[in-house]
Amino acid sequence: MSYGDALRDEVAASGTTPLIGIYDMYSASVAARHYDGFFVSGFGFSASYYGLPDIGFIAWPDMVDFVGRLRGAFPHHHLLVDIDDGYADPEVACHVVRRLERIGASGVILEDQKRPRRCGHADGKQLLPLAEYLDKLNLVLDSRSDLLVIARTDATEEADILRRAKALAATDADVVLVDGVRSVEWIRRVREAVGDKPLLFNQIAGGKSPRLSLAELDVLGVDMAIYSTPCLFAAHQAMDTALADLKSADGRLPATDEEGAVGVSQATELLAKNISRHHRPAAEGVLLGAGAIRPRRGPS
Repeated sequence: MSYGDALRDEVAASGTTPLIGIYDMYSASVAARHYDGFFVSGFGFSASYYGLPDIGFIAWPDMVDFVGRLRGAFPHHHLLVDIDDGYADPEVACHVVRRLERIGASGVILEDQKRPRRCGHADGKQLLPLAEYLDKLNLVLDSRSDLLVIARTDATEEADILRRAKALAATDADVVLVDGVRSVEWIRRVREAVGDKPLLFNQIAGGKSPRLSLAELDVLGVDMAIYSTPCLFAAHQAMDTALADLKSADGRLPATDEEGAVGVSQATELLAKNISRHHRPAAEGVLLGAGAIRPRRGPS
């Protein structure tokens, strides 16, 4: 089974499939203890790799290299990759999709923003004409073999949201995402607009969308949920607290003999799993061939 088909099967199963936003190899190593699916977040990658906001700074070779390193360490996890607008040019978008599929990405999200782009939960977003976006999307769909493709609109005007959602649902895209949806009622309206097409919901702390549980999303008919920034924002807060504590303790490090404390041995043990995942027998889900996996169950 290919990586794309494995994610496609997960989405088709009952319940809402969660994918956790990661921003570097260490955050992915922690997330792998809890979840089977990663969302390679543009917000997190731009913050981590460049130290810049998510407004279009990402260069596609950097993202492709990161996904390759992720797949090397996590051969059994779903990897959904944010490719923004496909890095502007349709031919570049198709090239990136083919590269990502070859290195083992499970899926991509392609948005309808035009540059200068913005985070989906920020103000000031500008959209491509719908026909221009559909042309790019269809080229991307023709370029993939079995990669899962999510068509995303950043529309904010009510009539345009429904018009674009219906148009995206009519394509061969696997899933539709309306980003920055602002209420439960609008989730219901989008769900109705896309018909039988699977629907994705993006949650980001402090964003424009309501905070909902997976059970609540399931009732609303949402098939996938991405959590873009829980690792990034938790790390931000924890690092700030740890350094403030270190400063107030005049440079004395905290003890690591308490339950839950992290020191060099705990970190080394965590990272060593990124090697040992490759040593599992085939029956437990190792790679069966280029781009082929057996689905795995449960985090590791």
